Amino acid sequence: MKQDKLRNFCIIAHIDHGKSTLADRLLEITGTMTKEEMKEQILDNMDLERERGITIKMHAITMEYQADDGQKYNLNLIDTPGHVDFTYEVSRSLAACEGAVLVVDAAQGVEAQTVSNLYLAIENDLEIIPVINKIDLPSARVEEIKQQIIELLGCKEEEILLTSAKTGEGVKSVLNAIVNKIPPPGGDSDHPTRALIFDSVFNTYRGAIAYVRIVEGSLVPGEMIKFMSTGKTFELQEVGVFRFGNIRTTKLSAGEVGYVIAGAKDVKDTRVGDTITTVETPATKPLPGYREVKPMVFSGMFPSDAENYEDLRSALEKLKLNDSSLFYEPETSMALGFGFRCGFLGLLHMEIIQERLEREYELDLVSTVPNVEFHIYDANNEMHKVDNPADLQEAGNIDRIEEPYIRANILTPSEFIGNIMPLAMERRGIYHNTEYLDTTRAVLHYDFPLAEVIFDFYDRLKSLSRGYASFDYEFVGFRPGDVVKLDILLNGEKVDALSVVVHREKAYEWGRRVCEKLRELIPRQMYQVAIQAAIGSKVIARETVKALRKNVTAKCYGGDITRKRKLLEKQKEGKKRMKQLGKVQVPQEAFLSILKVD
Repeated sequence: MKQDKLRNFCIIAHIDHGKSTLADRLLEITGTMTKEEMKEQILDNMDLERERGITIKMHAITMEYQADDGQKYNLNLIDTPGHVDFTYEVSRSLAACEGAVLVVDAAQGVEAQTVSNLYLAIENDLEIIPVINKIDLPSARVEEIKQQIIELLGCKEEEILLTSAKTGEGVKSVLNAIVNKIPPPGGDSDHPTRALIFDSVFNTYRGAIAYVRIVEGSLVPGEMIKFMSTGKTFELQEVGVFRFGNIRTTKLSAGEVGYVIAGAKDVKDTRVGDTITTVETPATKPLPGYREVKPMVFSGMFPSDAENYEDLRSALEKLKLNDSSLFYEPETSMALGFGFRCGFLGLLHMEIIQERLEREYELDLVSTVPNVEFHIYDANNEMHKVDNPADLQEAGNIDRIEEPYIRANILTPSEFIGNIMPLAMERRGIYHNTEYLDTTRAVLHYDFPLAEVIFDFYDRLKSLSRGYASFDYEFVGFRPGDVVKLDILLNGEKVDALSVVVHREKAYEWGRRVCEKLRELIPRQMYQVAIQAAIGSKVIARETVKALRKNVTAKCYGGDITRKRKLLEKQKEGKKRMKQLGKVQVPQEAFLSILKVD
């Protein structure tokens, strides 16, 4: 199709503002799907996406639409994830578009991820179409939300479209706005080819399939192509466009969105954000914005039954084929046996991977306390990356430790600022400023150590603000921190899976609470169990699980007291021997309970 009849757009919104439902209505109205074929969240093809009501993996689809001017247009929708963990994927999909439909819930209003994704769209010079969704709700505050959008965007009131994606009301006006307001894609088909990879998937029979937006030039099957970040070359086997299922074509030209199959065996070769060019007439510069996706949160994953280790390895290999941001390597724990150290983009990503492993591959898993990567500098100023507390050296060899920091934006109604600020101080937040969006809502700007927000920060924030506050962040780098390795010992033996790296000021409180939790969870033995929290060789907290005691003197009625004493001494010796030989089993609930330590 001619370039002036193409429109590339995406839908951006906070979680649960109706992005996927609006996509459903667009597909239905354009006739891409019939009513019989339709189901809710049709683009979210994972069970997890449907259950949680979130988009985890981005999707693309082409719709044909006959506008009011009688002309036919090809509308390429690139659906994006809405969670902060997947911000990089969102930024690449925005780079593949010329316009964005900004969806705001009529009941909830503008939230943190709305603002964050909007700024990303503005950075990419996209045409913004503001839409207020869910106007059919009894709790809809349309006039109030209009003012929020006007103050955020600086647009006119008549530019804001009102829709109900559930009923279909107003959705046609969104399609007309996409055609009339979003400019057609630029780029010259005669220039050297540059195609942006905005997503990739793995197919068992075809290998890695790259989803691309052709920025300049064209791609034709049979020619040799090159991935510019890795320098790898492949013969292009097939190109095509998206419908429900991929439709093969003879060529992809500048401005078009489609898929590329080139025999790449791994999604690591088709990295999101990379540039594809041709070997014969290569481009001199790749497209800007590419970076390698690095895991931010690390956790050990172990099968609860050691026999399932190979099954876990196989499952991780299969998941890795479809998710290049997942990192894993073998790990051995004294407490949990053989497993894998896994790296994730964030806590939601970790939760999703664990749930998919348990659900799709029928595995029963134990995961260790999530932690972040630290940069350890020794006396020679050499830097070592450590993502497992058990690998941290003793304090004598360390010159300084640097921890990752994030820049956070907390969007909240003004009345809850007084509740949120003490929480931010408790989590070592560095305050920057407060920005008022209007008379009732403000954005608090903070820097936080990432380790302080990966546990229950979001839950605490929601409860302190009665569910109204929302949270968004970006990684800003590593800074020195006064952190220490806290070990948990059972009868003098370290339980490596329970080791954590915490700030020195919080170490005593953390150690005390973990010891108290373990005392409740570890079953009583025939001998006394000492639970200790220690920094290096210094014990800072202790709890004791009392021994089960058999009444060995029950049969002694009357007689000399020395007989009873002899039996008690014998019992005492037996318990001492048992303690030397006995091994305390840490129950699985203990690892989960650590996450609930305040």
